[in-house]
Amino acid sequence: MSHALWLAFGRVPGLGPVRQKALWQRFGSVAACFGHGSAELAGLGLSEAQIGALRKAPEDLLSAEDRRWLANPDNSICSLEDSDYPALLRVLPDAPAYLHLRGRRELLGRAALAIVGSRRPTPSGRADAQAFAASLGRAGLIIVSGLALGIDGAAHEGALDTGTIAVLATGPDVIYPREHLELAHRLLENGLLISEQAPGTGPRSGLFPRRNRLISGLSLGVLVVEAALQSGSLITARLALEQGREVFAIPGSIHSPLSRGPHALIRQGAKLVETSQDILEELGPLFQARQELQRDAAATQAPPDPQERAVWDALHQDTLSLEEISERCGLTLSALSAILLSMEIQGFIAPCPGGRFCRLSGPS
Repeated sequence: MSHALWLAFGRVPGLGPVRQKALWQRFGSVAACFGHGSAELAGLGLSEAQIGALRKAPEDLLSAEDRRWLANPDNSICSLEDSDYPALLRVLPDAPAYLHLRGRRELLGRAALAIVGSRRPTPSGRADAQAFAASLGRAGLIIVSGLALGIDGAAHEGALDTGTIAVLATGPDVIYPREHLELAHRLLENGLLISEQAPGTGPRSGLFPRRNRLISGLSLGVLVVEAALQSGSLITARLALEQGREVFAIPGSIHSPLSRGPHALIRQGAKLVETSQDILEELGPLFQARQELQRDAAATQAPPDPQERAVWDALHQDTLSLEEISERCGLTLSALSAILLSMEIQGFIAPCPGGRFCRLSGPS
């Protein structure tokens, strides 16, 4: 029933991810968001339409597309209430309250790199995207992109054997562009399709920038292959910087308009890359740390870092909020957020309903 509850929650009119997350934290679970009195909901600043929806039985909010989605056993929902909700995404202020998934759900827990670029690349740009994706995939990174024509498609194709995630701007049951319908089917054999949009949602221009924040948000960094100065790829790179991610760019000919985007990013501080090893050297400490901790799990069940150990000790037999952990450990909220993200990625802690955290037994 929880999947149906999240889909119903998503049908509350005008309730975006920030407000959805706030309500979920306020009431402690998605189920508890329904059935409250009008006065209480109005006190939270909700509109009459939103209050009316939340006072209905959740099943009454489901659309025909929602019911078809739920009926397919290959489909699933990953919400803030799930321990495998992507740790990198969870800490973003506009993180989706839930995601629709098709394919290999376990890829959500893997270290990932986004590859983006022009929808009309040069042959060499397409070849570079595919080659970088294949090489980085073999090194252990999951490749994330947006299933668009051009560089996106080439990146997915290069990582089909090692694992790739396609983030859709449409509903999870709508493949766009149609030219990539076959690629999407091939991708599902060893990859994952993700969407935050409701089933049945078609392509709309305003949804693509929202999709781009998820592409960067799921990833440790973003590689821009070819892009014009005014392009969605540079929007993704800007979002990556705002989210604290690494940005990489492949330089090109000074005579090509598609080189202007990467060159602008390099002038702004993006790392110039010529081989996949340039990226691996930069990201290595970030995604190899978890592998090392997993190998050492038999030797230690507590984090070696002193601040992480303090948080670990504070969570002994307790589930605590961010503020409670901050008070017990004497850490600022901003510092604590980074520590909790690191511990979640390493497998030491897990998020719990109501914006709280609990301790796990150690990396697994």
